Amino acid sequence: MNPNNNSILQDIEEDLTEPQLNIMLTTDDDDLRPVYISGNFNEWHTQDKNFEMEKIGEGLYHFKFPHDFNYPDELLYKFTKGDWSEVEIDKYGNRTENRSCRQHSGVRKEHVDLWRKNWLPFKPNFLPQIHLISDEFEMPQLNKKRKIWALLPYDYDSSDESYPVLYLQDAQNLFNEQAKYGNWEIDKKLAVMSEYNIGKIIVIAVEHAEKDRIKEYNVGKTVLGVGQGKKYIRFITDTLKPFVDKKFRTKKEREFTGIGGSSMGGLVSIYSGLMYPEVYGKLMIFSPSLWVVPKMNFTGVEFDEPADTKIYLYAGGDESETMIEHVKRFKKNMIKSEFIADKMKIKLSINMEGKHSETYWSDEFPKAIEWLFFNTKDH
Repeated sequence: MNPNNNSILQDIEEDLTEPQLNIMLTTDDDDLRPVYISGNFNEWHTQDKNFEMEKIGEGLYHFKFPHDFNYPDELLYKFTKGDWSEVEIDKYGNRTENRSCRQHSGVRKEHVDLWRKNWLPFKPNFLPQIHLISDEFEMPQLNKKRKIWALLPYDYDSSDESYPVLYLQDAQNLFNEQAKYGNWEIDKKLAVMSEYNIGKIIVIAVEHAEKDRIKEYNVGKTVLGVGQGKKYIRFITDTLKPFVDKKFRTKKEREFTGIGGSSMGGLVSIYSGLMYPEVYGKLMIFSPSLWVVPKMNFTGVEFDEPADTKIYLYAGGDESETMIEHVKRFKKNMIKSEFIADKMKIKLSINMEGKHSETYWSDEFPKAIEWLFFNTKDH
């Protein structure tokens, strides 16, 4: 700890004559990100401005609870840098248990050794099992073959659980350390999610078609020409999903089945949800190439019976001139659509610093998984 902090702490303690509880936090791992208190008093919100700590020195933060604060019998809390991906950890990189406090006045001193950054570090023993389904999986709709992977929960073999399933495009960039443009690190992110008991899921990762990637993800006739997207979507839905449901312990119903991707992979995933709303109840859409279809049509999409669909829609402010505008218009049009009005929940996440790259999609991945599959409070 900065030696100057001792005198600052002493001065503050002498000035604290009011009866409220004051929390003084020191940290060895300081940076420019603000620090928040998240707990059972604010529904564990991680970026609650009412509980942002005041920085009063290098590695030194202070928070005074309001004089009319309604204390729970036991105050439970953690410190974060604004998100669970940036929560406190101990000096060995382990998760910390919730802090507990029953005092309602005076000074409480706390210390944080390290903070997570982009959900990392991870624990190797929680890594998913990466299973190669096939080097040459038959795609009859396209008369092609494709490499497909399954990422199974780390304890799949010792469990008899069944799991929700997410189908993801562009497998080459999801967990491959040698990927040309980097990767989403979904294996590491799934490890942290397992460690934190957020939830377990099977991810089916489908490699793209290399030079034919855009053609395969392009649905119908667009500014890019005539695509093969409808055939590709039928492959995922009519061929791959039945195979996966037979081979692995999956929860087969639509409310446990998702599809997603980024860029053109995000666009083909949107169309998958529109073509097969009875199959996909969750859509993970990152930085979709909506410019390809300026006038996307939502008419004619119907459910056989009322059913909720959740869409996690992400965009970065530093991707293109029109990315934010496109995703906002997409959300607005979806909500305006008659069939969607009461049946669809859309969470729009925007990172104004976000670029069109795997690094930012990686950061968003666990947030999207949690909201889509495991968060029953936040709609």
